[in-house]
Amino acid sequence: MHSPTAPDLNSSPLIIETSHRRSLDYGLQPESPADFSPLARCELSLLIEQNRLLHTHAVPAMETLYQQIVNTHNMVILTDANGVIVHSLGDDDFLEKANRVALQPGVAWSEASKGTNAIGTAIAERSPTLVHADQHYLAANHFLTCSAAPIADHLGNVIGVLDVSGDQRSFHKHTMALVRMSALMIENQLFSATFEDSITLHFHTRSEFIGTLMEGIASFSPGGRFLAANRNGLFQLGLPFTALRSHTFSSLFGLPLSALYDHYRTAAPGLLNLCMHNGVRVYGRAQMRLSNSVFQQSLSSDRPALASPATQAVAANQAAAQARRLSGLRYLRTGDPQLELVIDKVTRVLGRDIPIMIMGETGTGKELLAQAIHNDSPRAMSPFVAVNCASIPETLIESELFGYEDGAFTGARKKGAVGKILQANGGTLFLDEIGDMPFSLQARLLRVLQERMVTPLGSDKSIPVNVELICATNHNLRERIAKGLFREDLYYRLNGLVVKLPPLRERTDLETVVGKILATESNSGRYHVSEEILNLFHRHRWPGNFRQLTNLLRTALVMAGDEHEISLRHMPDDFLDDIEQAQIPHQNPGPGTERMIASGANLEEVEQNAILRSLEAHGGNVSATARALGVSRNTIYRKVPNLK
Repeated sequence: MHSPTAPDLNSSPLIIETSHRRSLDYGLQPESPADFSPLARCELSLLIEQNRLLHTHAVPAMETLYQQIVNTHNMVILTDANGVIVHSLGDDDFLEKANRVALQPGVAWSEASKGTNAIGTAIAERSPTLVHADQHYLAANHFLTCSAAPIADHLGNVIGVLDVSGDQRSFHKHTMALVRMSALMIENQLFSATFEDSITLHFHTRSEFIGTLMEGIASFSPGGRFLAANRNGLFQLGLPFTALRSHTFSSLFGLPLSALYDHYRTAAPGLLNLCMHNGVRVYGRAQMRLSNSVFQQSLSSDRPALASPATQAVAANQAAAQARRLSGLRYLRTGDPQLELVIDKVTRVLGRDIPIMIMGETGTGKELLAQAIHNDSPRAMSPFVAVNCASIPETLIESELFGYEDGAFTGARKKGAVGKILQANGGTLFLDEIGDMPFSLQARLLRVLQERMVTPLGSDKSIPVNVELICATNHNLRERIAKGLFREDLYYRLNGLVVKLPPLRERTDLETVVGKILATESNSGRYHVSEEILNLFHRHRWPGNFRQLTNLLRTALVMAGDEHEISLRHMPDDFLDDIEQAQIPHQNPGPGTERMIASGANLEEVEQNAILRSLEAHGGNVSATARALGVSRNTIYRKVPNLK
């Protein structure tokens, strides 16, 4: 097998090599001729009819994409879920070459048919794929460069592929970004068409992004039950689809459904100002695509039939008060000394132009703290823009951060795009998982921070920018510096104030935290956990921290139903299994403990002795002792009451 070569592309060598092995397993040979076996006209018509919804919503996006790459020896292709071409647009001078390798409607471009190629490999890998020149398995296709992105339905199933194929000499690395954005546009159109009789909310932390590809979209039944969300919606909500299915509009966005209906009964409803379940504030616009009968039935089931203006005003004020309560540093004060120290530190630097680095394990609430810092700062009325450096593909993060100018992409005719840094101008830029930022971009970011100027891709003009910077990571950045994965000069530019959020197992405010989560998730203060469950919570190590605890309590609320006390029978089996496997102590008890057991000491005395010996071994450090024994700091203090 030859060794495929290419410029700096989206697809890793491993993906290409794996695809080549699959191609060989299909019985294909590199020198095999191209397969000229298009479907008959009647079969192609049937295929288009079977994919009519996809075809209808994809064609406008394809035409827009084609206008951006016209006269560049390329063509735009749409296939079904099996890689059979159902529609194409292309330059006349390239169509003749394309027909030689069967790039025409009715021809299958699965890996089984054509070997490694962007369309077939994107379907096999279920991810955007770029295949360039001799990365193609068949030698007949080596003159091509192809960028393909799968198109998924609201359940994540691949229903088609959007592809740009052209002469490999016209390759441009940003073509893939255009394809991915166009595929996302098609997905959003399909999403809106799928949920016709529903409440569909378009939302984003920036009002100007509502109606763009950056917006989140979520649909709910007329009664407010969650139905589905698009990719950006799932990302902003921060919960998996399975967890969201137990939610409602009110539990996710902190606004009673009756208040939403009231808002859209006014003559000129404006944008909604909502607070999501995680405390992040967003703007929203809802589409109430409901029949009158359903609309009236929903109103009567969700609120009193005759709600006075005064009652409506009270409900609106309560929703606004809850949004404010969830958005600032005060909401995070729950009595834990470690967290209090963190809040005191960040409060001292608010508005002082000092970058803040938030350290902590996954799920400890780093983004929630960043949002609270912004909301309490002098920049609170300006944008808060969050970028997860680990979730954006390496080929897109540069354009995401810095934006691109008109003409930056091959044949581009649009006005370009504003990058995240400029979007945050005047406000706060939050770079989550900064330790995962590609090394090649770290120097550019450092230059922006030092010069306070941004140069979009394809532009020779620098734009002044003024942002407050907050970063977060669960990595040890010094270790990544030692491994050559993170720039030392950037590290010292980012760590003006470094704070560390304690993991849940080390916090002393567990009972308060549980109460706050229950109140938020249930939209009431009626629920509480039993003493037995609270004791189990103190014994658990919480590897997923608050994300794990929140999901656990959300599930328990559903299981509890009308019961106001959450007890053992409402807990999921995997949590109970984890508790059973937890052993105290984890260390060798030592001869002193053995003597205590032999003398008839009770379990409490044995545990206390083991804790005291571990404390001695760790120089009196309670946190280190708790980690070694696999318990919380609160457990240490409870087992040894006289400990200072």
